[in-house]
Amino acid sequence: MPTHSPKWQAPQPTSSVIRWLLDSDPAIRWQVMRDLTNAPDKEVAAERARVATKGAGARLLALQAPDGRWGGAAWNHGWDSTMHALLLLREMGLDPESSEARRAVGLVRDRVTWQGCGPQEADDNPFFVGEVEPCINGQVAASGAYFGQDVQGIIDQLLSEQLTDGGWNCEAPNGSMRSSFNTTICVLEALLEYERAGGGSPKLSAAHLQGQEYLLERRLFHRRSTGEVIERDRKSDAIWTRFAFPTWWHYDVLRGLEYLRSADVTPDKRVAEAIDLVVSKRGSDGRWPLDTLYPGKMPVETDEGEGQPSRWNTLRALRVLDWYSARD
Repeated sequence: MPTHSPKWQAPQPTSSVIRWLLDSDPAIRWQVMRDLTNAPDKEVAAERARVATKGAGARLLALQAPDGRWGGAAWNHGWDSTMHALLLLREMGLDPESSEARRAVGLVRDRVTWQGCGPQEADDNPFFVGEVEPCINGQVAASGAYFGQDVQGIIDQLLSEQLTDGGWNCEAPNGSMRSSFNTTICVLEALLEYERAGGGSPKLSAAHLQGQEYLLERRLFHRRSTGEVIERDRKSDAIWTRFAFPTWWHYDVLRGLEYLRSADVTPDKRVAEAIDLVVSKRGSDGRWPLDTLYPGKMPVETDEGEGQPSRWNTLRALRVLDWYSARD
């Protein structure tokens, strides 16, 4: 297993790759400016403000119906529902304090329920109350916390559903005692956003740390019992070494690393193999491809297509490698 010496350095992006990243949608450009070029805060903020009025972010906001919903539903099996739109706006970094965000999220809070989109007992629940599955509730709570909504009820429910191995699984009510990478990553992202929003507590911190250890003990894509690489997800047949964007409810290795980076986890030897995987997928042109795009209706396009160089994957890969190379 790779361990890497402290002198290991991330492959540096060429000037042409940086230009390519900057010659893109505001949702990507402001994050490149912040994370890769160290642009002044004032310039980053100005670019971030454009997410609401230009490009994919503006197009996505324009798709919201007067009843507050996207795709006519709180959640659906495609990717164009209210939950998926809010997740994507969060990934784009739409400023929660912007008038556009407050209007859109306010409509969701005040008008959207789970009627017809989940178990019958959740029909009358307002959107940010959530439903019953931890993978869905994790995604709702992540966007809710990011956009300043009250998701305390969902967080309390998620904390009560943590399994003894440190993770979560939507199949726990059916008797499963083993956690799922897919469910666990959705919940961890929710806990992180909730902590960032000022909702931390000793209980939440403990649950968060146990969930992180669930990923690290498995080196992000190995079975703990045998050490073998998990090649495919049992539920969806997705390949975890193939990087997608958006990921939706699916786990993959890059998503796991991005979470650890966002959570300011100090990387250790348990992530070294996952880092090597990221490096190996870099093309000769210094860019990372969109390995896979999950079937379903996208509300707006975010990249050039499956198999093509991906600005989102390139941005995410480069900042993960920077995070690793800066370890103590």
